[in-house]
Amino acid sequence: MSLLIGLLAGAFGGLVGLGGGAVMIPLMVRFLGLKQHQAHGTSLAALVFTGLTGAMAYSFKGNVDPLAAGLLAATAILTARLGALYANSLPEWKLKMSFGIFLICISVLLVLKPLYTQGTYAVDGWVWVIVLLASGVLAGFISGLMGVGGGALMVPPMVLFLGFSQHLAQGSSLLAMVPAATVGAYTHWRLGNVVPAIIPGLIGGIIVGTLAGGTLAQRLSETTLRVIFAVVLIWLGWRDIRKGKEQRQKALAVT
Repeated sequence: MSLLIGLLAGAFGGLVGLGGGAVMIPLMVRFLGLKQHQAHGTSLAALVFTGLTGAMAYSFKGNVDPLAAGLLAATAILTARLGALYANSLPEWKLKMSFGIFLICISVLLVLKPLYTQGTYAVDGWVWVIVLLASGVLAGFISGLMGVGGGALMVPPMVLFLGFSQHLAQGSSLLAMVPAATVGAYTHWRLGNVVPAIIPGLIGGIIVGTLAGGTLAQRLSETTLRVIFAVVLIWLGWRDIRKGKEQRQKALAVT
């Protein structure tokens, strides 16, 4: 089952250019019986390896900027640990609701993707550096908190403000994700929120799924794909919010 979940998550990432954590986490909770905290930590651990694989694939075509990735990672590794610690401090229902809201926000980013106009507000110099450092701060915290790679928060600023192409931004974010996800995953592991037994299946599935999704994406309309997955993410997000509310009511009833 972990292999199948990895395949679905990888296919999603390959199709729409985002990490697979958004799909992997709800599937692990539903079909593998993981707690929300365990799903976040395990997802992040798997994304360490898939981020490295993805960055290598992008680098073969020159679509990785090591300096940009280094600046993103420099601040992301600091806040990823904070995000993981904060996630662990939240009750199950609150973390589930927060993840649901996050999924809906990601769906909005998918819909708005055509508005990322390359170079419209391109900057350079110290402003270029500050944009990357600031993006890393937010992406690292969200990565540790939500168990995702953080690419959805790194890519738009690079495309919109730094003039990166979509592929260069995605490749650079994948490389930056590796050290940030490593720190976040290690923190989750220390807190007991990682289930090592299912990670190999997830990694294998994601790698194959990403290749398949990337190939299929070139044959389908990007607009159609974005709308379909936005709808799926909104449904998953609303489902988690609803279940989080139910868990909250049960917790309040017990107390």
